[in-house]
Amino acid sequence: MFLGEYFRTKDNKGRVFIPSNFREELSDGMVLSKGFDEKCLFLFSRQSWQKLQEKILSGPIARKNLQEFSRWFFSSAMEVETDPQGRIKIPANLEEHATLEKDIVLIGVSDRIEIWSRENWEKYYKSADDRFMGDSGTFEELGF
Repeated sequence: MFLGEYFRTKDNKGRVFIPSNFREELSDGMVLSKGFDEKCLFLFSRQSWQKLQEKILSGPIARKNLQEFSRWFFSSAMEVETDPQGRIKIPANLEEHATLEKDIVLIGVSDRIEIWSRENWEKYYKSADDRFMGDSGTFEELGF
């Protein structure tokens, strides 16, 4: 399980250190892809990736929106490996998608890691914090 928030600096070769407590779960391989609904990246363990892939592929093949999503999502995905220092290389097309600059944030989201530009993460987190900590009844909407 992936939890926590880690501030990192991407080097000039597009590499970023993966937190050591994440690496054990990723030791059997990992897949990097575009994030679904925000300008971020998803990093899955091989096991989590297989579960997600099965869920997506179990949908009706005739659904046009499922086909469009599958093309968009799977074409962006790639297997990555850590180097001996515990870094992964983020390809330029995925850096561009997530608008990754030098300062980035890795967050654990249970079954995946998300990789954000620090600027985008701080904006997103502030908005979410205001929503969930405000008087909007959001927790009740979620069934808590």
